Amino acid sequence: MTIEVRLADVSKSIRKKKCCRKSNRKTKRFPPSPAAVSSPLQRLYMACVDAFKGVGTVPSPTDVQKLCSILDGMMAEDVGLSRNLQFFKTSRVVGEITPKVACTTIYQSEKFSLCIFFLPANAVIPLHNHPGMTVFNKLLLGKVHIKAYDLVTSNNSDDSMPPSQSSNNSDDSMPPSQFKLASLKADGVFTAPCDTSVLYPTSGGNIHAFRALTPCAILDVMGPPYSKKDGRDCSYYRDIPFEAMPHGQAVMTGEGSERYWWLQEIEVPKESEMEGIEYMGPRIIETRSS
Repeated sequence: MTIEVRLADVSKSIRKKKCCRKSNRKTKRFPPSPAAVSSPLQRLYMACVDAFKGVGTVPSPTDVQKLCSILDGMMAEDVGLSRNLQFFKTSRVVGEITPKVACTTIYQSEKFSLCIFFLPANAVIPLHNHPGMTVFNKLLLGKVHIKAYDLVTSNNSDDSMPPSQSSNNSDDSMPPSQFKLASLKADGVFTAPCDTSVLYPTSGGNIHAFRALTPCAILDVMGPPYSKKDGRDCSYYRDIPFEAMPHGQAVMTGEGSERYWWLQEIEVPKESEMEGIEYMGPRIIETRSS
């Protein structure tokens, strides 16, 4: 199936025109219909209200399972995208810059946010982190390559340090402080429909990057959302093979070294710039507790 469209067409395809007529009559309000309450997007929102309790908390295993179950069953149509759409038609020429990613926000509060990222073919979301956040990624359309890491610390129960990292702490054996040791968690291609991926504050691939192999649409659930004033600003990295640095060559070579990489924080890359588009798909009915 070809899913290529101009970015402007994406906004048009999910736009619902509203006609407003002036009237002196008072508008009678009706309660939301059962169909609206039971829609996949509304059920996702209500599950997020229950799961995300605020800063410093992580959804319980039961809530994670519930959110994954809803997201696994969601389709592009549930957020106003048609599978018959020609999605992100691009006319790239040789030497042209990497196509820009677009983002639309479905809902955002202090506790969680729901967003959709649109990636034309060959577009990238550079390697970045989610400090103190739990993130659910659902690929709605397309094929994408994902690479994900977790920082290795002495507190990581599922990661063991390379041999001399724990036994040799002399200044000569340690890399410069701007390099952080990371464990590779994912490095593969994902094609919709596929299972939802879950990133936790310190595990599950909290630092990840995307490269669209075909035009893609990715639904993101993040709790809590990024907030610079609250210390949850997004940081970007470049990854370096473990053995590429002199320190890595001295410590480990072979199969074991493929699991570990060095991450170096970098300035905000140009590829991270996104175009914001208005969300015009199905609406969420808010509850007071959100």
